[in-house]
Amino acid sequence: MNAALLLATEATEEASGLSIILPAAAELFYGAISFAIVFLVLSRLVFPKISQMLEDRSAAIQGKLEEADKTLQSAGATKSEYEAKLNSARSEANAIIEEAKQQAETVRAQLRAEAEQEAEAIRSRAQADAATEKDRLVSELKGQVGALSVQLAGKIVEKELDPNQHQGLVDQYIAQLSR
Repeated sequence: MNAALLLATEATEEASGLSIILPAAAELFYGAISFAIVFLVLSRLVFPKISQMLEDRSAAIQGKLEEADKTLQSAGATKSEYEAKLNSARSEANAIIEEAKQQAETVRAQLRAEAEQEAEAIRSRAQADAATEKDRLVSELKGQVGALSVQLAGKIVEKELDPNQHQGLVDQYIAQLSR
């Protein structure tokens, strides 16, 4: 290993600065020809396939982007449709609720009117019954008062009494009436 190092050191000392960087002319010529052959083979066989693969991949990506855009637009349309249906359903529900409230108010008003009519009819019947009963009682009392007056007059005529006894008889008949 020391020998190789010594040889490298001696070669370095003999060469100038530019010769260290540049390879030998023959080596440069053969390297350029080899590069040209490899480049031609690659450009004829490999680069077209790589180029085709990149175009296919680009087309696939573009197709997926377009598909994603279509899906996004479809989702937006579906969302708009859903929101429209939801708003429609909400307005329908509100209309149904409002209609139910109106119907309930109408039924309540009808029931109240019917109850008032029934109450008025009951009041009218009660007043009519009371008036009939009053008339019946008045006529009955008139008959009883007449009969009592006749009885009282008959008893007063039977006996001639003084005013104190007269008052006693009247009080006695009134007590009998209240029983």
